[in-house]
Amino acid sequence: MIKGFLFDYGGTLDTAGCHWGKMLWHAYEKVGVPVAEQDFRDAYVYAERRIDREGSVTADFTFYRTLGVKLQFQLEYLLDNGKLSASNEQMKEWHRELHESLYARVKEITAHSCEVLDELKKQHIPMVLVSNFYGNVEAVLQEFGFTPYFKAVIESARVGIRKPDPRIYELGVEALGLAPEDVVVVGDSFPKDIVPAKTLGCKAYWFKGEGWKDENYDESIPDRVITDIREVI
Repeated sequence: MIKGFLFDYGGTLDTAGCHWGKMLWHAYEKVGVPVAEQDFRDAYVYAERRIDREGSVTADFTFYRTLGVKLQFQLEYLLDNGKLSASNEQMKEWHRELHESLYARVKEITAHSCEVLDELKKQHIPMVLVSNFYGNVEAVLQEFGFTPYFKAVIESARVGIRKPDPRIYELGVEALGLAPEDVVVVGDSFPKDIVPAKTLGCKAYWFKGEGWKDENYDESIPDRVITDIREVI
């Protein structure tokens, strides 16, 4: 019997199972930024590492502001390393178009996710968020209307433990006050969500979407494979 849920955030509630790298790359394709996918991938990794190194995102950053920083760092990397050749005006226009397109899509997806979580809340099923994030996930949850749904928020930057370390999910189970076997973990990352969940003895629903790499996983390991967040109900 399911008595509680542990939800991942990034890639699960905000992109419908699509890895954020792929989400961004498809936006670059849509906007028409003339860059090779591998060069974009390098820029994506650079931006993530720079944010971690410099502490560029602080606790008060909304997702909108965080996304703007990510895109700025990516485009700067591509320009500085000769992967893009463009005027300042063109770079600003690409940034604006990417920013607006991605934010609009995330608003659509998070609205759908909120509808599902609202149904779970009406069934009096407790939920906790467990996320690798920059220290500002609570500001992001508030931005998209998720705050009322979670009994607690376990964020890697705050607790000093990152997925795939099962201990971060153990904290989530403790916050629910339930036995692991009564808890379902819902996440998009097979190695970071599904594997540690099963290690703890939780049930696991794999939100299967477009991954960062083309990898095959044993789909008999998760208790359920879903392609829409509504399938958790």
